Amino acid sequence: MEKFSIEGPVRLHGKVAASGAKNAALPALAATLLSDEKVELTRVPAVRDIRTMCRLLEHLGGECESEGHRVVASGSCVGGDQPDAPYELVKTMRASILVLGPLLARRGRATVSLPGGCAIGVRPIDEHLRGMEALGAEVELSEGYVTARADRLVGTRFRFHVPSVTGTENVMMAATLAQGSTRLENCAREAEIADLAELLNAMGAKISGAGGDVIEIEGVDALHHARHEVIPDRIEAGTYLIAAAITGGDVEVEGARWRDLEALTAELEAAGVRVERTASGVRAVGNGELAPTRVETAPHPGFPTDLQAQWMALMTQAEGTSSLRESVFENRFQHVAELNRLGADVQIDGRTAVIHGKRALSGTGVMATDLRASACLVLAGLAAEGTTVVDRIYHLDRGYEAMESKLHSLGAQVERFSAPMEV
Repeated sequence: MEKFSIEGPVRLHGKVAASGAKNAALPALAATLLSDEKVELTRVPAVRDIRTMCRLLEHLGGECESEGHRVVASGSCVGGDQPDAPYELVKTMRASILVLGPLLARRGRATVSLPGGCAIGVRPIDEHLRGMEALGAEVELSEGYVTARADRLVGTRFRFHVPSVTGTENVMMAATLAQGSTRLENCAREAEIADLAELLNAMGAKISGAGGDVIEIEGVDALHHARHEVIPDRIEAGTYLIAAAITGGDVEVEGARWRDLEALTAELEAAGVRVERTASGVRAVGNGELAPTRVETAPHPGFPTDLQAQWMALMTQAEGTSSLRESVFENRFQHVAELNRLGADVQIDGRTAVIHGKRALSGTGVMATDLRASACLVLAGLAAEGTTVVDRIYHLDRGYEAMESKLHSLGAQVERFSAPMEV
């Protein structure tokens, strides 16, 4: 099992390039199932979830060829009697549910295992299923699988009970091939949804309003070839900006988009970190003195839940008491016990974490429990005195491309090594 060994404390300094957004590349790959023609995606991050999605597309009868950060995929054989999406392939990745809409729209039938991913909460797919039913599908849940059927989907007006990101993406993709017009209301507003709509429109879809809370789709008969560059990863970029702050460093994330990071940059400035736009990205400069904050996660454009764990690590170094309320997922504080092992003082009260700082962190062995918890522990290790060993970094590899190499380029001492599994 692979681990990270981190020597701290260190002051990060330099420039690092933002990778493509995993959470934009995954729905883009699912969208290729909608067309017989090849779709070329660039700036695709080389992370584990992308490899899993490519294997899933191939299992479903699609084509998926990757080289570096370029992927060419199509759903050329999806119209036949192809296998369904099995648990063995989707158990590690929640985004696997995104093949439901494209398969249903193309084949008139889809059977997909209920998805896995990080154990951070229930994350039901009710909004996905309600949306498919509104488009005219019959939906059944049985023995851990969802099956949806429809001769052809029909445009509709549908309002999400909650603004689900993957739900919005799934229903939007299905509606591109539906007969007639579809109006989606109370949609999620994340940048990744607008990026998916840009790809779909390049493929011949007729979508307007993506990125806002109302999306209009005019159904078409078929989609075609397109080329599309995936947007930069705002969560990865945010992680490196927080890394600059926790180490009192100076880091510029090249390619990062300011408009995608405004909720984070506002909180960084409130904490005493200098943040600025540059000609090529976003820069954060820490001075070693941090003020406590009160932060609550929320759907976009609020503070991202995917940066909550990293922000908690930062607040262990703030002078005073901070609070961090998790309003999106009900079980996303699993990193707290490991963070406290490093010397932090974090107490949980329901969905609120109270962080008492400033605490001197000391390196020790810790275990990652999910993707963003892994990043939290790496950041804490950069600020801790001595050696921190982060176990189970396969979680990290699901969403961060070559993190150790990027941290090396900023002056960190981070080594990846393998150790035998304990029994």
